[in-house]
Amino acid sequence: MCGIIGYVGAKSLSKVLLTGLHRLEYRGYDSAGLCAVSDGKLGVRRVSGRVDGLEQLLKKEPVRGSLGIAHTRWATHGGPSEMNAHPHVDASGRIGLVHNGIIENHDAIRSMLKGEGVEFASETDSESLVQLIGLRYAQSGNLVESVRRSLQDVDGTYGIALVCVDEPDTLIAARRGSPLIVGVGDGEYLISSDGAAIVEHTSQAVYLNDYEMVLINKDGMEVSTIEAEPVRWNVLSTITRKISVAPDSAGATNETVRPLSLTATDGPAIWLHS
Repeated sequence: MCGIIGYVGAKSLSKVLLTGLHRLEYRGYDSAGLCAVSDGKLGVRRVSGRVDGLEQLLKKEPVRGSLGIAHTRWATHGGPSEMNAHPHVDASGRIGLVHNGIIENHDAIRSMLKGEGVEFASETDSESLVQLIGLRYAQSGNLVESVRRSLQDVDGTYGIALVCVDEPDTLIAARRGSPLIVGVGDGEYLISSDGAAIVEHTSQAVYLNDYEMVLINKDGMEVSTIEAEPVRWNVLSTITRKISVAPDSAGATNETVRPLSLTATDGPAIWLHS
């Protein structure tokens, strides 16, 4: 299964994202990648294969910044390759997106976009979504509304995280049928498809419901529906990491991260500030 992690904060971006991806490896995957926003550009690094390979690539081609997203992919539409790995970038090179789930009407979206002159770089259904958002953003100049409109037009399931060079402090995420958790830290925020990726950084979380999206920056977060209706949410605590340790055939100890438990506490609000 695919995995998502995103980060806004002052820690080493590459370290947070790579550690999160390693925590998601137990879900299974065939490629990995990340995207950082820095100096008006997207720094995209992707590999076919293991997270260790992405880590080696980043030693040769480092990225920097305080905002980024990362992903492990299990191939569904298009084979396992660097070309099909996430994050995907729109035709302008300004928007990067990671996606879990399946866009069922991706063929129709792809055909429409090709008619508008959009060129695709992968075989994936996921790229159709970022290209749709990118086209609407180019037409309107309003990133949030472009995301909303595009999500209303897709059929299927999604858990997404998105960044844009024009809003270098903002992370947008949304879900329908694919889980997403927002981790609330000390002056930092994380987004993940699995609490295992963020438990090292915080025990406080907000669990998005279907048809909800969140805008996050270093000052706070806003949750709403994809129809732009405000949402009152609850902070969940504590995230409990469950780890089993067992010796392998050679006697070495191997740590396995298991799913996490969440306990709800009151926290109704539309904005949260650290």
